[in-house]
Formats: sequence, structure tokens, C-alpha cells
Amino acid sequence: MAVKVIGLIKLTDHSAFEQYRAEVGKTVERYKGSVEFRGSLTEIFWNELGCEAFSACVELHFPSKEDAHAWAHSAEYQSLLKIRSQAMRLTLFGVES
Repeated sequence: MAVKVIGLIKLTDHSAFEQYRAEVGKTVERYKGSVEFRGSLTEIFWNELGCEAFSACVELHFPSKEDAHAWAHSAEYQSLLKIRSQAMRLTLFGVES
């Protein structure tokens, strides 16, 4: 079953974000994934869960839960964590579709 990986992003360093963004797509593709959507937040209608404020979001698509898991824990993606932590605060989760 296909999995969408959703990221809620609070940008903290635009320069570091551009570096991260230039590399992360290659890691996603290596694990059979694709970047389906990137966007900026325009409005929050409800926040009953009390989520921390975020400014952007991303949606990735993977053919399976195993592919998404392999990507998230891959050496290629792990090598981006330092620049990612400079660029943003991130909540990343998977949902089956």
C-alpha cells in the first residue's frame, strides 16, 4: 500500500534550507519516492491538537511503508540531518493512502 510522508516545517535559516532542499529530493528518488507537493502555510483553521506553529509543508510519496522507512533511516538522508537541523524544525509522519 502506498504511503504519503507529510512534513510540517518551521523554517529557521533560509540559506541552509536551500542547501537541504537541493539535496533531499535525490535521497527521496533513490528510495522510489517522489516529492508530490511543497507549499507555504496560508491559514490554520483549527489547531485542537496544539501543534507548534509551522510555515510550510511537504508531501512525499512512496510505493510502500517499507520504502518510506528505508528512506527516512538511510545513510543518504541521515547525512542531511545536520543541515536540516540548521534549516528548520520538522515534524515528519507517514500515512497510508
